[in-house]
Amino acid sequence: MSQGEQAETTDAVQPEYVRAAAVVATSSGSDYRVDIRAGRHPLAADEPESVGGADTAPTPVGLLLSALGSCTAITLRMYAQRKRWPLPEVRVHLAYEKGPGRAVRITRRVELTGDLDDDQRARLLEIADRTPVTRAVRGDVPIVPAPERPGRHNSVPRPAVTEGTQTS
Repeated sequence: MSQGEQAETTDAVQPEYVRAAAVVATSSGSDYRVDIRAGRHPLAADEPESVGGADTAPTPVGLLLSALGSCTAITLRMYAQRKRWPLPEVRVHLAYEKGPGRAVRITRRVELTGDLDDDQRARLLEIADRTPVTRAVRGDVPIVPAPERPGRHNSVPRPAVTEGTQTS
């Protein structure tokens, strides 16, 4: 690639992102409860009493599994409806499992109810592996700092970068 082609590639306008969903999570007080606003819907998260929470809401991992399960079920129902496949019910069983050391994994079992043939079932299970939340959980979606809003400040200080210092 010539220098001119490299300059064109690096100077190209980056695609703009359009917000598809937004959530605000607010923790205040002395306990671990977090009030969540997902669009116009109020939610909450908490930790069990065994780790100092009040067990007033699902844990963050419980909410993550809920997001994964609901996204899987919705995506499969939408696909089946577009194809006019008989899929009256999708049930998704999920578990967050801890293994040796710090190893963790999520197990997922998808139950499809309906008069589907083997090819349709196989196709739906392929699609389950490519839902938006599945991709995010697997690490296919980067998490980047959001720009500061005017009149507000980020509460997480960023380290100052000085010449000769590296940051990660």
